[in-house]
Amino acid sequence: MAEPLIPYITLPEIPLGFLLDVPLLGRLFDPAHPPSIKPFGTLVALGVYIGSVITMNRAKERGLDTKKMNEFIFYVVGIGFIGGHVLDAIFYHPQRVARDPLYLLQLWDGLSSYGGFIGAIMGLFIYKYVKRERVMKYAEVVIATFPIAWVFGRAGCSVVHDHPGRLSDAWFAVRYPMGDGWVGRYDLGLIECVLTIPLAIAFVILWRRPRPVGFFTGLICIAYAPVRFVLDFLREEERGGGMLGGDPRYGGLTPAQWACFGLLAIGIYFMRMASKGRFDEEPAKKLGKGKRSKKKKAATEQPAEEAPPAAEGQES
Repeated sequence: MAEPLIPYITLPEIPLGFLLDVPLLGRLFDPAHPPSIKPFGTLVALGVYIGSVITMNRAKERGLDTKKMNEFIFYVVGIGFIGGHVLDAIFYHPQRVARDPLYLLQLWDGLSSYGGFIGAIMGLFIYKYVKRERVMKYAEVVIATFPIAWVFGRAGCSVVHDHPGRLSDAWFAVRYPMGDGWVGRYDLGLIECVLTIPLAIAFVILWRRPRPVGFFTGLICIAYAPVRFVLDFLREEERGGGMLGGDPRYGGLTPAQWACFGLLAIGIYFMRMASKGRFDEEPAKKLGKGKRSKKKKAATEQPAEEAPPAAEGQES
């Protein structure tokens, strides 16, 4: 009979209890749970750093303005983290928000992947509005690199086991501790981390040749949405089996599953637009306008045809 073979791996936290004694700052923390450097946050930060370095190098390869690229990353990643926590708090922990509204400001405590996606999209539009820039070429570079950073993010989930799945005897289930023994469960963070690795490799290979603008945006949405939708059926329900970290259901689906419908639609839209070169049209229009201007200028510079001599008695 098959049995779970994956051990329940955890990484130690580095305590930062001295922050409780800092005026004003200390009031943001719960003395019963002093702050610390957590393995999840460390791996996420490492993923963001590595992703940012690769993104900047790729921006140079494509001849993009590196200063604008750096600013774009700041907007997208910064607001993405805010959205990741705020939407996680609202949709996954509404009771906690009702008890303690300041929980919305504790950005280090809980993140939702779809909340991060929505926050990043908001950051994109805010950057576009503030800077008056066309953003699709910059967004494509970020998205083409995103799966590499996402591997580190999901690795963080796998070591804190914050996405417990249903009970299972499958060999790839994790031996979650229970009492003096253990019980087999799917670990959705670990599963998604493993599945993201081939996606990241595929994106590295696809990057080697220039693609239509919008291609990577569409591809990642189409690749992620159906996989996430299926995997969430393996998640433990809220308070299911006495397990903390289960996901709430709305109409029988998790918040992420509902978001999958919208993400898939976005992916199909971008792939269609990319295949038609719609996001590359502006340079073509400018080129066409330039050609028309040259033609118009050439026409005006042509010598006017000589008028026929006026007939005798005709007014000249």
